[in-house]
Amino acid sequence: MPNMRLMGLDVGSKTVGVAVSDLMGWTAQGVETIPINEKASEFGFKRVVELVEEYGVEKIVIGLPKNMNNTEGPRVEASRRYGASLEKRLQIPIVFHDERLTTMQAERMLVEEGNVSRKKRKQVIDMLAAVMILQNYLDLNGNQ
Repeated sequence: MPNMRLMGLDVGSKTVGVAVSDLMGWTAQGVETIPINEKASEFGFKRVVELVEEYGVEKIVIGLPKNMNNTEGPRVEASRRYGASLEKRLQIPIVFHDERLTTMQAERMLVEEGNVSRKKRKQVIDMLAAVMILQNYLDLNGNQ
């Protein structure tokens, strides 16, 4: 099977964290955090499309922020809508992956680093969460 690059997205109401896999589909690396404004219907789609083209991405993995009891709330619906809009623009497969705890894990990692200020943590946390979403997906599914 040919290798393909995947992109992971952590979609929030103010930012979208972005990560991409290596060509072998083994590891995820953070790319950037795209500022968005959900209330103003500014979703950063143009930048996501640019990154997909730049990295040659063939599949996108979007984190689903389910509740701890596995129910779905408004953020899950927002993530699904985001994915549907991207799929129309890109014509590549979009898959969803349970992201429970990834933002908390990301924050804990940054706090444990100790030398990352609160302001800097806020800037990178969504990108790191995207890395964790994509890495979890790669670990569970391989490069599919």
